[in-house]
Amino acid sequence: MKPVMDNIVASAPGKVILFGEHAVVYGKPALALAIDRRFRCQVSHSEEIYLDGKIFEPNKHPYTYFILSRYWPQRGLDIELDSDIPSGSGLGSSAALCVSLNAALMALRGEEGEGLCAKRSFDAELGVQGSASPLDTSVSTHGHGISINLPNGRHLWDIQHEDRRWSVGHIDVPEMTLVVGYTGVHAPTGPLVAKVRRYYDHSAFAREIIDEIESVTIEGEAAIRAQDMVRLGSLMTQNHKLLSILGVSGRELDRLVDASLMYSYGAKLTGAGGGGSMIALTDRPDDVCEAIKLHGGTPFVVHTEQPGVTVQKKKRL
Repeated sequence: MKPVMDNIVASAPGKVILFGEHAVVYGKPALALAIDRRFRCQVSHSEEIYLDGKIFEPNKHPYTYFILSRYWPQRGLDIELDSDIPSGSGLGSSAALCVSLNAALMALRGEEGEGLCAKRSFDAELGVQGSASPLDTSVSTHGHGISINLPNGRHLWDIQHEDRRWSVGHIDVPEMTLVVGYTGVHAPTGPLVAKVRRYYDHSAFAREIIDEIESVTIEGEAAIRAQDMVRLGSLMTQNHKLLSILGVSGRELDRLVDASLMYSYGAKLTGAGGGGSMIALTDRPDDVCEAIKLHGGTPFVVHTEQPGVTVQKKKRL
């Protein structure tokens, strides 16, 4: 008897956004990097749907429910989740969940394709949050460095929703040391994206800020290609100030950014904001970590140039 494949383990990385969060929702460019914090999802066939050993409760797990209802309807599944990406930290935990679960289900169904996994995962984030971009799910799927709507870099795929279209590309990133400062404040993405949406729809000033973030992102991509860390850091700090004007920073984030700047090329919030995390570009990570600790944050150094989603197939008789 041949063995039957019925157990899949998928792993997807978290991310940091160097430039363009919130603006990317409106079709503007953005840059993101995969980091060495990952979300793992193990799935196997089952009579019922279980999540971490308990009967699945859809209302408690909206991303998982969205994906199962679309791509695993009326079928049992045993799901086990594990993550070292703090939830609500701005490091892409929901995207890594969506990517790892979609990749595992695709393997069970015999489907393949990075672009397909990224598109389905974006659909899940969009369905749950109401407004989203494919930035997080694309970098979690592909890994390494991702550009959205920038001409340089190797084109990977396009994703479209209604009147917006995003061109996703791979970018080469120089070796960089980034320190993440986690505020400990859980900040769900959906409400913050909706907040900016209301501001954007009703204020010409907000739309001008989004346009300024676009210009900073384009300059940031040029600084990466030139490996100009001084310029790159300065632009990161400028991006943070623009995001603060949009109202998505906060006292805790600003405190950690300000504390980091003495030892960094630049610093900014990463992700939706409101809490979550900031990042600092530095060649003095120990000093930055100490400054973040002294100002109430939890620091950790992250490594870039990480692989995207990986899938292991285990066989049982």
